[in-house]
Amino acid sequence: MLSNLINTVNDYLYSYILIVLLVVGGLYFTFRTKFAQLSMAREQLKAVTEKPTDGKGVSSFHALMVSTASRVGTGNIIGVSTAICLGGFGSVFWMWVIALIGGASAFVESTLAQIYKKKGPEGSYGGPAYYIEGALKCRPLAIVFSILLIVTYGVGFNMLASYNLQSTFSSYAFYNADVTPWVIGVILAVIVGYCLFGGGSRVIRVTSLLVPIMGVAYILVAIVVILLNVTVLPSVFSRIFREAFDFSAIFGGFGGSCVMYGIKRGLFSNEAGVGSAPNASAAADVGHPVKQGLVQILSVFIDTILVCSATAFMCMCSGIEPSEAVSGAPYVQMALRSTLGEFGPIFITVAMILFAFTTLLGNLYYVNQAFSHILGRVPGKAFNRVYYVIASALLVVGAVLNAGLLWGIADVTMGLMTLINVPVIIILGKYAFRALADYRKQRKAGKIPTFRSRDVGIEEELDYWQ
Repeated sequence: MLSNLINTVNDYLYSYILIVLLVVGGLYFTFRTKFAQLSMAREQLKAVTEKPTDGKGVSSFHALMVSTASRVGTGNIIGVSTAICLGGFGSVFWMWVIALIGGASAFVESTLAQIYKKKGPEGSYGGPAYYIEGALKCRPLAIVFSILLIVTYGVGFNMLASYNLQSTFSSYAFYNADVTPWVIGVILAVIVGYCLFGGGSRVIRVTSLLVPIMGVAYILVAIVVILLNVTVLPSVFSRIFREAFDFSAIFGGFGGSCVMYGIKRGLFSNEAGVGSAPNASAAADVGHPVKQGLVQILSVFIDTILVCSATAFMCMCSGIEPSEAVSGAPYVQMALRSTLGEFGPIFITVAMILFAFTTLLGNLYYVNQAFSHILGRVPGKAFNRVYYVIASALLVVGAVLNAGLLWGIADVTMGLMTLINVPVIIILGKYAFRALADYRKQRKAGKIPTFRSRDVGIEEELDYWQ
């Protein structure tokens, strides 16, 4: 009954409501920012290298790594595989579309998070709950958003990441379906718990080290696989576009179409518009809010255009035909085994370990910010200890649950977050657009951009930018 209810809600969310909301909202932001996700590519690279103004705060690069750690995760492997197996090659095209227009949504939400960020004992913090409460003056809605974030990232996504990680071991001879998931879940819980008890600074240090390493290694292996199968690339591209625009198949069964799976799995992967990455963006110490908005565009592109595409092409070039029976880790492992031999499945297992680990840490960083908002203060040590134990225990539970149920729960709660965040940033987007115009004006005049909130029409007292 629970599975049927979740599937029904998902069908309505992703077949109608979210697709319209994400596409219309993304296009609106794209035109209002004058295609900032493409026209300001050079500024994105400049912004990510900016150092904290006091030399001590969280840099743009560190904020990028935390948000990318959450974005670049098991969804980039398992999610892409599932989309191709269930939605066909055409789903890859719709992933690209949602990433391209989603970059503008990511810019707006992260710029707003910077504008409305708060001062804390360890630096700045913020996110959608804070601009909902600070700009819209609606604390009840902000509380609801924070609760959804906790359920989505602390429960749904983390349990799913744990399951996806243990599922990559299913192809090995030692795997025992009754024992191995429990063992892997416990090991993962212990390691993550160790990092959590070290506090937010340890999370940032670990993710800043692992994310670049795992990302570069994954892309390099993907390039090798594609080059070894380069002769099939024309037919792969042809099939992507042919299936992406097969409207008779799409409208004949939209709930299982490439459009639905591409958007659903693309959103799960890059999270643009969901309202998660702004929690990391608010922690960055930058000279102008727009800089962190530009950095988050880059994060969306890294996630989908690079990492998701790497998985997709490794699979599609292998010659292994996707099907529902092999969706998830098995399809990726079979695809790499056909090209790289036994090294392929081993590499995917290692990549999944790193992806899952950094995803878990990035997600729990967000959850910590949500608890701070609900409580109105940074949680005390006793509260954190209980929360860390529960968060670690959920990883054990997630490793042994049903994959379909976990995907369904994660999709529903993520969809509800998006239903709150996108309309809010449409309402507040004018401040991000004015900030962008201010940034461009100063750049054109040859200045190093600085920001004052009153210059974009914000009269209320803010913790920063006065």
